[in-house]
Formats: sequence, structure tokens, C-alpha cells
Amino acid sequence: MAATKITALALNGVSKSYGKVRALAGLSFEVAEGRFFALFGPSSVGKTTTLRAIAGLVQPDAGSIRIGGADVTHAPIKGRGVSMVFQSFALYPHLTVANNLAYPLVEEGVDKSEIAKRVKETADMLRLSHRLERKPSTLSGGEQQRVALGRSLIRRPKILLLDEPLTNLDAKLRHEMRAELKRLHRQFGMTIVYATPDELEALSMGEEIAVMRDGRVVQIGTPDELFDHPSDLYVAAKIGSPHMNTIQVKVGSDGNSLETPFGSVPAPRIIGGLSAGEALVLGVRPSDLRLAQGAAASLAPSVQQLEPLGDVTVVSLTASGQQLRIVLPEAQAIGMKTGDAVPIVIDPTKLHLFRGRDGLALSRQS
Repeated sequence: MAATKITALALNGVSKSYGKVRALAGLSFEVAEGRFFALFGPSSVGKTTTLRAIAGLVQPDAGSIRIGGADVTHAPIKGRGVSMVFQSFALYPHLTVANNLAYPLVEEGVDKSEIAKRVKETADMLRLSHRLERKPSTLSGGEQQRVALGRSLIRRPKILLLDEPLTNLDAKLRHEMRAELKRLHRQFGMTIVYATPDELEALSMGEEIAVMRDGRVVQIGTPDELFDHPSDLYVAAKIGSPHMNTIQVKVGSDGNSLETPFGSVPAPRIIGGLSAGEALVLGVRPSDLRLAQGAAASLAPSVQQLEPLGDVTVVSLTASGQQLRIVLPEAQAIGMKTGDAVPIVIDPTKLHLFRGRDGLALSRQS
């Protein structure tokens, strides 16, 4: 019998406005204990406001927030068992690394011997033992970020909130810190809610991802679920690199085909069927297109641009005024040049269909 998942955090219908600006609009989601949960979306969708509401820094206008089953919607910050790391590291410049780490415990009145023990444990864990007597200004960006993390971890929170913590780091340090955060999560099994506008961060770190738009969650799922079954065009465009190819189409008169700018293609079998003449959006992942290589080609677009990325090449194609991108192994792309015709096959089982009027995904028959 499978173990019942314990809910560490639950938001139900949380709304928050600042004047005429609505930051959160009936936001709801749950996070199981020990999960690495990512809030993903571009700027101004409400990620930071969400974290600040969980931490108690923002009071919601409506809705409820529960931590470990207890309603903390209007509870004080202290006692929530939550710690937050901000985008700006917010270190005290006049304090040493050791004193920055110790500061939260000093404020809580923890015994000096216990503070010394936890500072040593935290510094060892974050590989900062050799930096304890340094000031933040003398540290690298990655080291400053580790100090900021350590200052939150030293409190041993039930939930760790991370607000775009890697934004100010260069690409190499971001890669290293992603690995560091995943290691810490595995080591401690703590519940983490991680806000990011970066797709790679969300997909590589989040065990579960909530895609946000306009102050609410559009879809929640694992990286694979979001990639394979986007709920609408918004999610389809946000998940996957290169992003999904989308094409305006109409259902053929037989109800079983799709009229596209480059000809008719078989329609996927959709629950409830399709109506002749219905306007839809056809989606296909660049990785799901393939070269014909002896098979009957669905179309033969011409090469518009080549983007070599080491072991793969992203090839931008154009057919009947419609742009498509396909991801090919480097060996298959060698020798291709702008203007070349490239016969490709579209597999109907790999197609996604979305309603033209609102972008919602249509469900396939199993």
C-alpha cells in the first residue's frame, strides 16, 4: 500500500491586489512534504508575491494559506517555520560570514554553544569553512549566494522559499548552484518552493512545476507531464527548447483531416471528435519532426537558418510561408545549407491540437 503524502503547504483561492494591479487571482496549489516545487513563469505573474504571502511578509486580500495543516493566513511571520532567500543576497556587509550565518539564531535567542555548532555544520555543508572570517564584499557571487542560503538553512525551516536566487550569477555559477541546491535537497529532504522565470532551472530542478500566468496557476505537473501534455498554448510555448511549432489550421470537411498551409495531414483522434471547418492550432515539437529518409515526405520545406549546438543542430525551415523548427543530430545536419529542400515526416501520433478561440488543449483518445 502506497504511503499517503503529507501536505506541507496549501494555498486555496489566494488573491492580492496593490491598488488596481492584481498580483494574485485566486491562486491555489499544494506542495507535498519534501518536494522540490518550482513556481515558473515570466516576470509579473505573481511568483514573488506568492512567496512573500507564504512567508507572512504579505497579507492576502482573500483565500487561505496552510502550513503543515495549520492555517497561517494571518499568523505572524515568526513561528511559521518558513525561511526565504531573496534575489538580492541581502547580507549584512559589516558582519563576517560566521556572524551573517549566526544572525538569525542570535535574534531567536539560541544558546551560544548551539549557535557555534550550527554555524560550523552549515559552513561545512556549504563549503564555506575557509571563509568564515571574511566579509561579504570579499566573496565571489557564488559564495555570497551560499552564505544567503546558509543563513536560511541554519534555522532548520520546515519550508525553504527561494526567490530567483541564481539570477545575479553568471552561467557557470548558475550551473554549479543548481547542482548544489539539488544536493542540499537530497541531503535534507526539506520542502523547497523555488520561484524562477528560467525554463532550464524549472525543468532541471523542479520535481513538480506550477506554471503561472496573471496571478494564478495554469497547470501543475512533472517536467515530463508539462512537456508531453500541455494544458494550453501558453504552457506549450513555455515548456521545451526550442519551443513547440504552432500552425493555424482548419478541420477538413471529412472531420478526420487538418487543412494546413502546406497541405492536408491526418488529424489525431480527439475525444468528442472534431467539427468540419473548426479553427484549431496544430502543435508539434521540433524534436518530434524527422527527416523522410526513404519514407513518404509530409512536406519539403527549405532551410532558412542553421543553429549548430554541438551534438545537435536546430534547423529553421520555411514552407508555404510557415516557419518550422526541427532538431537534428549533428551528423544529419552536416552539409545542409540555406535554401536546401528538406523532406520531413510529420507523425500524427506526435501532434498536439488546441482550440483556436482560447488555446485550450484537446484531449486525445487513448
